[in-house]
Amino acid sequence: MVWTRGALVVPLLMLLVLPPLAYSQTAAPAPAPFDSAQGKAELSVDQIRAFLKDAKVIRARGTQKGVTAPKRLTLSDGNIEHDAVFQAIDDHQNVMRLGGGGRQETTELNFVDSYKYNIAAYEIATLLGLDHMMPVYVERRWNGQIGSISWFVPALMDESERIKKTLQPPNPTEWNNQMYRMRVFSSLLRDTDRNLTNVLVTHQWKVMMIDFSRAFRLQPELLHSKDLQKIDRQLLARLEQLSTETVRSATKDFLTKSELEAMMKRRDLLVAHFKNLVATLGEAKVLY
Repeated sequence: MVWTRGALVVPLLMLLVLPPLAYSQTAAPAPAPFDSAQGKAELSVDQIRAFLKDAKVIRARGTQKGVTAPKRLTLSDGNIEHDAVFQAIDDHQNVMRLGGGGRQETTELNFVDSYKYNIAAYEIATLLGLDHMMPVYVERRWNGQIGSISWFVPALMDESERIKKTLQPPNPTEWNNQMYRMRVFSSLLRDTDRNLTNVLVTHQWKVMMIDFSRAFRLQPELLHSKDLQKIDRQLLARLEQLSTETVRSATKDFLTKSELEAMMKRRDLLVAHFKNLVATLGEAKVLY
């Protein structure tokens, strides 16, 4: 399997040997007042949501990477100051030609690149207990545009930088388990853009997934099922319990009926895939 976006192309299996992909939010600002890495109390998710929606924008500039032109904003509510990433892309094309510039060209029908998918992805991650692997995303209007805004994660590096530096994670087993979770989640959402600049590595070597603006394709089939080798047993249980009604309630403003139905079909295929693996290989080789 190969994940691509821009000029970065890396075989998926490499991610299990080395660390992850990352949206380069490097050159991070001073740590947030409530950054747990600094030994200070964290904000609750509800507090972060409110801050992202309501705090005043006191500074704005472009980001270093990202073809959808996200903006990096500095927000302040008078007590807390922290950066956020604002993405307003909402592009719909009947036919989209992708690639070029030395890369293989492909054509995608019913192409969508939308900020709405970032918010839907976060809500679904929350339902699956994977929200610790994503920054909080909410919808906000800024500068005459409506888009997604997310809590800026001060990253140690992104995956492209890690690979260039040939750095190994301090705990390979935990690293690989995070990669397995990301694979399952990306397959569920049929995210066509899980590339080296869309996975952050924190200072604690935790994986943070960002930018799902090209997820939620309408094809119900699983992408690269051969790469789905292991799964967190709690994640598998939550996948089985996930209901259409629960997901619809959480994502009703951000996913169409067709997008939701396609995702639930992929959910069924994922559960069946891993149950077949367990039956063939045994729990010890599949579940962790």
